[in-house]
Amino acid sequence: MSKLNIDQKSIKDLFSDKKADFLIPDYQRPYAWGEKECLTLWDDIFAFSFPDNDCSKFDSYNDEYFLGPIVTFKNEKGKQEIIDGQQRLTTLMLLLRAFYTKFANMMDQQSVSTRKLIEQCIWKTNEFGDPDKNALKIDSEVATDNDKDEFLNILKTGQAEGKKSNYAANYRFFEKKIYEFLNTFSGYFPYLPTRILNNCILLPIEAESQDTALRIFSTLNDRGKPLSDADIFKAQFYKYYKSKNDKDGFIRKWKDLEELCDKIFHPMSGTPMDELFTRYMYYERAKKGEKSSTTEALRKFYERDKYDLLKRDETLNNIINLAYFWNDVDNQNSARFSNEVLRRLYVLNYAPNGMWTYFVSVYYMSKKRVDDTLDDDEFIHFLNLITAFIWGYAIVNPGVNALRTPVFAEMVNVVKNQPVTFSDYKFDESQVKIAIDNYVFNNNRAITKAMLTWWAFTFDTQEILPLETVIETEHIFARNRQEKEKSLTNANNLESLGNKAILEKRVNIRATDYKFEDKKKYYKGFSLTNGKEKEGTKNTELLALAEKAADFVETDIENRYATIVNTFIKYLKDNNLVK
Repeated sequence: MSKLNIDQKSIKDLFSDKKADFLIPDYQRPYAWGEKECLTLWDDIFAFSFPDNDCSKFDSYNDEYFLGPIVTFKNEKGKQEIIDGQQRLTTLMLLLRAFYTKFANMMDQQSVSTRKLIEQCIWKTNEFGDPDKNALKIDSEVATDNDKDEFLNILKTGQAEGKKSNYAANYRFFEKKIYEFLNTFSGYFPYLPTRILNNCILLPIEAESQDTALRIFSTLNDRGKPLSDADIFKAQFYKYYKSKNDKDGFIRKWKDLEELCDKIFHPMSGTPMDELFTRYMYYERAKKGEKSSTTEALRKFYERDKYDLLKRDETLNNIINLAYFWNDVDNQNSARFSNEVLRRLYVLNYAPNGMWTYFVSVYYMSKKRVDDTLDDDEFIHFLNLITAFIWGYAIVNPGVNALRTPVFAEMVNVVKNQPVTFSDYKFDESQVKIAIDNYVFNNNRAITKAMLTWWAFTFDTQEILPLETVIETEHIFARNRQEKEKSLTNANNLESLGNKAILEKRVNIRATDYKFEDKKKYYKGFSLTNGKEKEGTKNTELLALAEKAADFVETDIENRYATIVNTFIKYLKDNNLVK
């Protein structure tokens, strides 16, 4: 069991401790607090220190104001790396430094004593309590914070004029508030910093390791933004490129990569950068021949052999290259991909799980040519194959975990330049037919929209929609119609694949509860009385129905269902996935 050292402390006790030596590590995010957060802190502390604006109402023995936890661990150099509390500690240091500056010319006993206390909180001291003005009790190595030196300089000198960083702006803000406070409540002045030091409480939690500290932070913090795996990876890259005298180049690359990932990836959990590192991880796993369906946590994988993988030039270059590939997928870049590739990538965007993104990442990293292109015919074949397999497997063996075993094995084949065949997992035609017949294609099941999207693109004339287009599942024979007419003898046909199609949300909202003869108008689009046009759907099949069919009834549902199923089984056969 991990050991924790937890003991509630006042700001004075925590900061003035001779062993206090805080480090904001390189993997932390840059300082982000602005005037809004500083004003909240100031107002809260002021209201606490002077209840009802009355200095005498404060109980210095019992009153406490809790500022929150500080999660740290002692690193190999003996410094307390800050995992949680970076923003608070940084801001409190700026606040104390602003008070220290104001006390500089005050010679009364209270002011001198308070100034001495603040010295011991900001600087390391000798055995007589005298400060070393070059040895701060806090340091920052944040890789992507270009202003960290400014923060340290403000603490050392008390000067922030002409500087534009958050540190300088917040320091000047506190100087202004202290000046206003001194002019308004001059008699109270010595009490405020004293009450901040003695009665504002922090909960320092010292963990025995970085892993433990990160877990504690994730458990405690339900409002802040916990450190991601990618933040840890950034630190390792930073150390590597710093050793090569290229830390500035790395920081530029990392910032660009973060911005790119924020645009491309929208994962359900983790950060966009974590998602990119996950996709790349499967390529490196495959290179090592790893087929196990049990995968390590992302950070555990990259920290193998003391983060050896992150200490290679090619790793960052590969990850950046992979990010630009997915950027072109996301932007449906026709300069990079043929129309046939883009059609298949569009369908895969509605896959019932995300496994395809890992598989395609492995394929791209393994098969890309010197100019980062892929052979078009081979890529189309691969996309057809994995679409057929993933769709079929989702129906016959539901659950993304079940898919890992066959896909991980084929990832290894990809990097070995062996053909992808799923030879041990081919489908039995009759079992697929039975599984589809027994499957309930509810709208809340991802495979429903996946099947309908695949079906829509079996029509050669179906154009590719922008990925940001919101599509929904349309009941061609409306639910509302069944409720009124009861004309379907088999009520299950209402939720049959034969009665469903993909339809843009903007059209589906209007067409939801109408008879087929009314739906046709919305499928095709129409003109309003004011001359404006209401655009119809881009679904080729629905447009054809609107043009040719007078109605859509139960036999149409059943015939269309049979056609979809037969076409899908043929698709499996065409990709050599049937025994």
